[in-house]
Amino acid sequence: MKALLLATASLLAVAPSLARADPTETVPTDAVEVSSVIVTAQRDPEDPPAVAGARRTLSRTPGAVSVVAQESYVKRQALALDDMLHDCPGVYAQRKWGGDVRISIRGSGLGNASHNRGLILALDGVPFNEADGYGDSQAVDPLLTRYVEVYRGGNALRFGGALLGGAINMTSPTGANAGYGLRLRADGGAFGLAREHVSIAHRFDGGDVFAAITNQTADGFRPQSQQNIQFATLNIGRKLGETGELRLIVNGANINQEIPGALTWAQFVADRRQAAPSALLNNQGRNQRSLRASLRANSQINREINLEAAVYATWKDLDHPIFQVLDQQSRNYGAFARLDWQGKIGGKPADAYLGAWYREGDLDGTNYVNNHGARGAPQALSQQNATAADVFGEARYFVVPRLALVGGLTAGVAKRHYRSFHVPGAAASFDLDARTSYDWISPRVGLLWEDEAGAQVFANVTRSVEPPNFGSLSPSGAGFAAIRAQTAWTWEAGLRGRHGAFTYDLTAYRARLRGEMLQYAVDSLHPATTFNAGATTHQGLEAAIDWKPARGWRLRQSWTLSDFHFVDDSQYGDNRLPITPRSFYRGELRYTAPAGWFVAPSVEWSATRQWIDYRNTRTAPSYAIVNLNLGWKLTDRASMFVDARNLLDKTYVSNVQAATVWTESSAVYWPGDKRSVFGGVTVEF
Repeated sequence: MKALLLATASLLAVAPSLARADPTETVPTDAVEVSSVIVTAQRDPEDPPAVAGARRTLSRTPGAVSVVAQESYVKRQALALDDMLHDCPGVYAQRKWGGDVRISIRGSGLGNASHNRGLILALDGVPFNEADGYGDSQAVDPLLTRYVEVYRGGNALRFGGALLGGAINMTSPTGANAGYGLRLRADGGAFGLAREHVSIAHRFDGGDVFAAITNQTADGFRPQSQQNIQFATLNIGRKLGETGELRLIVNGANINQEIPGALTWAQFVADRRQAAPSALLNNQGRNQRSLRASLRANSQINREINLEAAVYATWKDLDHPIFQVLDQQSRNYGAFARLDWQGKIGGKPADAYLGAWYREGDLDGTNYVNNHGARGAPQALSQQNATAADVFGEARYFVVPRLALVGGLTAGVAKRHYRSFHVPGAAASFDLDARTSYDWISPRVGLLWEDEAGAQVFANVTRSVEPPNFGSLSPSGAGFAAIRAQTAWTWEAGLRGRHGAFTYDLTAYRARLRGEMLQYAVDSLHPATTFNAGATTHQGLEAAIDWKPARGWRLRQSWTLSDFHFVDDSQYGDNRLPITPRSFYRGELRYTAPAGWFVAPSVEWSATRQWIDYRNTRTAPSYAIVNLNLGWKLTDRASMFVDARNLLDKTYVSNVQAATVWTESSAVYWPGDKRSVFGGVTVEF
């Protein structure tokens, strides 16, 4: 099976995660291409040519997709994934501490106590997730991302995914699309933040090169929150003939972060700035070194066919003092490929893609007694190996000039192999050799209608499947826990486009889940426990509207309505699921003067309380915070910004953790930052 899929990956093409449109791509003259989400008649600074190509490709999707350009966040303080996805409807991305961001799309990985599950998170097609689907976003540097592609829900089929949340793919700058030759940037401000960034972009005869490095240090809003982080990237491209390209991308990260811990309600009310006692006692932190590399080839074979393929490998070393000190080394590698076709069938426009993705990873882990962050006696020794493969395809056929039928399918298999060994003197260690596997077929059908002005109306239905990761399987002396794969059918409909001064993107969806994997924390000293729910429903509305009432003025708004609940559950009835607020709104009014300076007040409003426990006995309060972003040109090459957050110094809970039932001792509240001011200067040549 492995050999077959690797051969397929090398012969087919087009990375499932690479949704970029090739500049040589040709489009049938009677087919309509739509620049989704942002459609403009005049040049938009947030829609440069490098980003517009990705928008064109994603516009073929009969569902909710977005593209976020670096230009939309580079003039404010952007340190992690939540800052980058600030204006994306349907994406719940809230920071807990440092670079740890809880990210959920349509309730994916909703009850996960830590890190990421339920969606594909990748940089240049290389997943941040381990091969079993579990990962984190701490190695994301917004300054090393040219643009972000967001595929909400089942719309990640082009990415090869079949997960409820979809996929988020970040694309690195190249020497051809960075937009400058040399960039120097320095940021700083509240909580001891200091960040320095240098990047170089160069084009040469037959290729291009981009190289960059970022250094970041901070003390943090709370004790036990210090950071010392370095990111680096190298991106080298070489032309292959007239229409081909070979590209090598290497990313490295050195991340050292302390963890302040979640608080009980009494602790939060008494002093939101304090660290959790257990975090101080154990000197909790998450320190990792990582190296990621990919080599990809792209070729426009003829007018109708484009071929792209890649191989990748990642390495990570993790030192993670929490209830114990976790020492883990992991290696992941894979190959993905896709074949894109555009042409005609029976004289009518059509397009399709066919691809494959194989991935494999192994992890060696040792747990030690935590002596205030130092390693004591070993407590557990384990080895993990995960493999997964997907074959996927989708076709679009215009039955009439402006109406396309869309059909797709992904088929996959995932395997888990876990070994642990008894450690003398460690009572909780055990010998175990356990294996399990999962397979699935996920179909997709949809409709896409486009008018002459570029507006679209779409509808689709998709089946998603998520097999459990090792954390959810909770290996013990008795073997794997009896956790089954989570499945769902999602119905979706929406419209996007532009009308006069308005640009809009509106989507409604409803997902019926079976066996949703939910988690709850036993206490602050033990890992979370996973269980399969019966029937649950995730439904909601996702809206993004830009209004430009006059020259220089723009009102940008995004609103997400989330209704996630059990359905006739034997324990929880029709209770709402915890974590995500029912209504979440962001709005920004920006004025940009002809001279180049701008002022942009904004508001973040979590309009409804968040449930904390599955029994719905306790909520976290709603909140609204006000921010102010200012910027101006110092010279033709230099610019400056000021970013003031939480101007009214609101005391609020930014994030919660799920519990079965809330008690006074439940340490589940993550405090939001107090009032803070940041600033930065950028010089480009």
